[in-house]
Amino acid sequence: MDLIERIIKEGERRVSELEVYLFSGDTVTGRLRKREIHYASGSKHQGLSLRVIHEGRIGTSATTNPERWEDCLDAAISSALLATPQNWKGLPAPCPLDPAPLNFDPAVVPNHETTRELLQGLIEGADAYPVEITSGTAEVSQSNSVLANSNGVRYLEQESMVSIGIEAIIGQSTGYEFDASCRMDIDPQKVGEKAAYLAYASQGGKDIKTGTYDVVLSPVALSQILGSVFVPALSGKNVHAGRSRLAGLLTQEVMDPSLSLIDDPFHPKGLSRCRWDGEGSPARKINFVERGILSEFAYDLKTAYRYERESTGSAVRGGHGGSPSIGVHVLSFDGPRGNVVEDEVVHVHDVVGAHTANPLSGDFSVELSNAFFMCDGNIEFPIRKAMLSGNVFEMLKETGGISPEERVVGSMVLPEIRLKNLALIGN
Repeated sequence: MDLIERIIKEGERRVSELEVYLFSGDTVTGRLRKREIHYASGSKHQGLSLRVIHEGRIGTSATTNPERWEDCLDAAISSALLATPQNWKGLPAPCPLDPAPLNFDPAVVPNHETTRELLQGLIEGADAYPVEITSGTAEVSQSNSVLANSNGVRYLEQESMVSIGIEAIIGQSTGYEFDASCRMDIDPQKVGEKAAYLAYASQGGKDIKTGTYDVVLSPVALSQILGSVFVPALSGKNVHAGRSRLAGLLTQEVMDPSLSLIDDPFHPKGLSRCRWDGEGSPARKINFVERGILSEFAYDLKTAYRYERESTGSAVRGGHGGSPSIGVHVLSFDGPRGNVVEDEVVHVHDVVGAHTANPLSGDFSVELSNAFFMCDGNIEFPIRKAMLSGNVFEMLKETGGISPEERVVGSMVLPEIRLKNLALIGN
């Protein structure tokens, strides 16, 4: 805090406003090669990100060496001098927010013993099926960050994270599974077993005829498609810049009327829960889509001021050097829950190529990974190779419901979803 006060004192002398984000953390990482730990490392990382505002001009700079804060401040001010002035109404003032950490478990201690136990659990889980392990990883970390500004904000956040992943193979069939949590509540054996099962069950895949099918997307596959197309379309910046298919559709139906899409920064399962966003604005629940009706877009301060809107507390940071930008905290679906695999469906665990989707039109074409043809909840056969194509915005207008179960995937907590009459390209 002494360092931060020195930075702010000097910044106030030179610019109208200053924002400081100071980050530090410890991480221990271990990796598997087949069944052996072939790599392990411990690291300490830190970073400083500064944002200055002067006469409507915004400049940023970052460094991994906070002791060089004076150079960093000089660089931020220099970048502001080159920026175009914009409408700016000030950084947030402090609010009486609960300082208790939302994403911290003192039991998460970055050390080699914990990492080794997680890796060993992955191996033991994969032993449930006669597969080979190609790779695996376990990472345990703790971090501290301080967000402060010249208007009096001083917010401290303490976080912990455990993440694991493993890939298994048998013949030409592979399976990958992962999990992450802020607490020591993940089950590496379950993760290892799921990866092994996906590889084992995907053997002997059969061709599927080109046609239209009801498709069930797992939370993993759904997160990739949402993240590539629908989430960017909810950004106020993209809306006002004409880069969103949802522009001009507020109060109109854009999704199945049984579904709602929500960003809840207090979701009990979320990995990115927060009481304030990346700029210090109070975070709040955002009902993007309510029973199919588009209700809100997401705004950070810069975009809100530019277009005469209010910040929705949607600023996020992509690491210690990242400037704040519009994003989501914990995105989830709500709606009637039920059996989504009754009758005949194609169940898709993962997709390849979601990043190639057109974020403006919503058109996409992806390759299916670990896909199965199912009948009344039972696997009939694994699908050898197929492509799924369609339009993200159109496919969400008619669904067959969502599952009661959910899982955490990055900044989302998602169920499985059944989509009707999608085009599959097979043989």
